Amino acid sequence: MSYTKDEMQAVIYKMSAVGIIGNVLLAALKFYAGIVGKSSAMVSDAVHSLSDVLATVIAFAGVKISSKIADENHPYGHEKFECLASLVLGGILAATGVGIGLAGIKKILAGDYENTEMQAVLPLAAAVISIASKEAMYHYTKYYAKKLDSAAFMADAWHHRSDAISSVGAFAGIGASMLGYPIMDSVASILICLMILKVAFDIIKDSVDKLTDSSCGSDLEEELAGCIMAVDGVLGIDVLQTRMFSNVIYVDVEIVASREISFLESHEIAEHVHDKIEQEFEKVKHVMVHVNPSDFK
Repeated sequence: MSYTKDEMQAVIYKMSAVGIIGNVLLAALKFYAGIVGKSSAMVSDAVHSLSDVLATVIAFAGVKISSKIADENHPYGHEKFECLASLVLGGILAATGVGIGLAGIKKILAGDYENTEMQAVLPLAAAVISIASKEAMYHYTKYYAKKLDSAAFMADAWHHRSDAISSVGAFAGIGASMLGYPIMDSVASILICLMILKVAFDIIKDSVDKLTDSSCGSDLEEELAGCIMAVDGVLGIDVLQTRMFSNVIYVDVEIVASREISFLESHEIAEHVHDKIEQEFEKVKHVMVHVNPSDFK
C-alpha cells in the first residue's frame, strides 16, 4: 500500500500527536507516582518519557524537511535531513540513559537509604500502565514508520520501546524494594541506562551508515548484477557500487558492451539498464550507467 502526499502528511501528523500527547500524560503520571511513592526508578522512567516528547518533535521535523523537493541548494533532495534527525534522536536517547545511570550510581555510592520506604502501590500501577501504553505506541509507530519507510519515526518507535523496557526495570526495582532491598531501586536505574544505551547505539549506527554513503551490501548488489546482465547487449560488469542515501539507494555501474556497435546503440543499452533497475528496485532513486567497450571484436 502506498500513500498519496496528503495521506502521508495526515499519518505524520497523527503519529506525532499520539507520541507527544501520550508521552506528556505518561510523564506526568510517572513523576507523580515516583515522587509520592519515593521511587527513584519511577522518576527516572518519567524523565525518559519526557525525553520522548522531544524525540517525536525532532522526528516530525526531520520527516517534514526530508519530504521537500530538490532545489538549487540541495539538487539531490533533502532525504538526509531525516538521517540527521535520527542521529539527534539517538544522541538524546544516549544522554537520557547516561543521566539515569549516573543518578542510580550516585545514590548507591552515597549509601543513604533512609526514608526510602515506598508507598509501592502507586509506582507499581504507574509502571504497569507505562509498559502497556508504551508497547502499544511502539507497535503503532513502527507500523506506520515501515509504511512511510521513515528512519526518523522508526527511531521514535524505538524510543517508545525503550521506555517500555525501562518501565519493566522500574517495576522490578520497585518490587525488590518492597521485599526489603531498597538498593535495587537504584540498581534498576542502572539497568535501565544500559538498555537505553544499547538502543541508542543501534539508532546512531544506522544513521551514520546512511549519512556516510555506506554500501547496501553484497546481497542487493548480486540482485542488481543479475538484473543488469539480463539486459540485451550487456556483456559484463566492470564496476558496480551502491550507497545508502537516507532511505533511498544510489547505484553507479560500469557495463561492458561490444566495441562494434554505434554510440547510439551503446547509449540505448545504458538506458535500458537504467530503466530496468529503477523498475525492479523500488528504493533505487538514482542510477548512473557508464559503458566500456569490450576488449574483443
